[in-house]
Amino acid sequence: MMLERVPIRYLWSRVRRTVPSSAVLLALTVSGCSTDWLPHADLAPAYQPPEYVVPASWRGASPFVEAKPSDGELRGDWWTLFNDPILNKLEEQAMAANPDLQAAAERFVQARDVMMRVRSQRIPHIGLGGKATDSRNAVDTGLFKDPDVPLTGSIATGGGLASWEPDFWSAIRNATRVELYRAEQRAADWALARLSLQAELAANYFTLRGYDAQVAIYTQSVALYKKTLGLVKTQFAGALASSLDVARVESLLYSTETKLAQAQGQRQVAEQAIAILVNMAPASFTIEPVGDLRMANFTIPQAIPSTLLERRPDVAGMERRMAQANRAIGIARAAFFPDVRFTADGGWLDSGLDIAKLTGAFWSYGSVVSLPVFQGGYRRAQLQQAWSAYREMEDRYRSTVLNAFREAENALALTNRLTVAVDRQDAAVGAWYKTQDLTSELYVGGLASSLELIYAQVQTLMARIELITIKVDLLRASVALLRALGGGFHRNQLPADQQIQPFDTLQYDHLDKPPPAGGIDVNAGDNWVNNDLTKPPVP
Repeated sequence: MMLERVPIRYLWSRVRRTVPSSAVLLALTVSGCSTDWLPHADLAPAYQPPEYVVPASWRGASPFVEAKPSDGELRGDWWTLFNDPILNKLEEQAMAANPDLQAAAERFVQARDVMMRVRSQRIPHIGLGGKATDSRNAVDTGLFKDPDVPLTGSIATGGGLASWEPDFWSAIRNATRVELYRAEQRAADWALARLSLQAELAANYFTLRGYDAQVAIYTQSVALYKKTLGLVKTQFAGALASSLDVARVESLLYSTETKLAQAQGQRQVAEQAIAILVNMAPASFTIEPVGDLRMANFTIPQAIPSTLLERRPDVAGMERRMAQANRAIGIARAAFFPDVRFTADGGWLDSGLDIAKLTGAFWSYGSVVSLPVFQGGYRRAQLQQAWSAYREMEDRYRSTVLNAFREAENALALTNRLTVAVDRQDAAVGAWYKTQDLTSELYVGGLASSLELIYAQVQTLMARIELITIKVDLLRASVALLRALGGGFHRNQLPADQQIQPFDTLQYDHLDKPPPAGGIDVNAGDNWVNNDLTKPPVP
């Protein structure tokens, strides 16, 4: 047995300022009585997520949110609140085949496997080996030379090696917990990627429907201006209108046709963006246009500010990062204590490859205890860095919380004011319609000029387009509000610690993929099913 002797008094003087003695003794006592039969000390500090003092109610208000807090929660399929069957189908297709979302799921699987790799270091490792050589032995090989071993010939050796680290200071345990929490963080990242995908798809869909409405308006206006141009040309032929009047109407017609072409181009770009989100090539994807933009009237449960932190996947993911940094402190502290390993080695030696007659056998066992005494501040720097990294995660967690409140308040305020804007702009469109009709009648009767008629028509067109723009902004703000409130996510949807392990220690079958955890599953043997980019994955 190899042992590096270090005076206990000297060792304890080096670590007592880093880890309080009472904490070590308490950890050894408690750990020895737990389900983990081997006594050990957990040197990671006690972890508790910070609690913040938050407002009792939202400052902003939204027409889509109940005036009083509700115990209800948003459903995971929050987009059904808009009551649009096409949007519902697109969301299903995106959830089934979006490559970025599936890649996020695979990153969660990989994190589970990394945890298993780290965890395996606590389990004894056993290996087998063998070697065959053709050699010549020296005559004077010592007093204990085996007389059956010839001076020349082939020699075969075989044996095994076992090693085990008892992990008295929980360095491996804490490293395993780091990877465990990282896997849970990956699950939160997947939930955030899913929510972002859902919100981006809904926002792009409403943008497309806004362009549909604009195309319909421009098409109607082009037809109206062509009719007006015919009227002006008739009056010009009868000497009732000048060539200036004809030129004015023509310029209005051509500029409106230009805007129509631009809206059609933007509509096609929005459609192609949706195609990518649902895993289809743009050339094989179409959404039938509609002539109007439908608004949705719905009510969503209002989450009080204190529960917002449980309903946002980005907040949950950052909290898991903070938990990882906490365990890293325990790993850094463990470096100040002795590293203990047990090993066993054994095998056989045979000449002439006659295994039935073993010419020699050997075995050994022992332990190794090592403790770096002086490393120029390396371990102290590691510990200080671990503490700083933990405080950084605390700061980033607080920043994430503040950003969550900002997004929620912004969406509440924006939906509220845009609802008022839609109502006022709708009234303005009605007034301009009346102005346009009256001016047209006056122009036909010779009581208004062509300039007055064109001005009324232009203002009516601009008011209608502005109304569509505000409605699209309101729909997109509604999507942002639902996203800011978590989109139906809850912290307890993340997989529990015991669900992270992807397979049993002695399991050697069904290793193509782990069982689903936290509702996250991946395609294994049939990952090719989404390679056809010309048809939707969900019929």
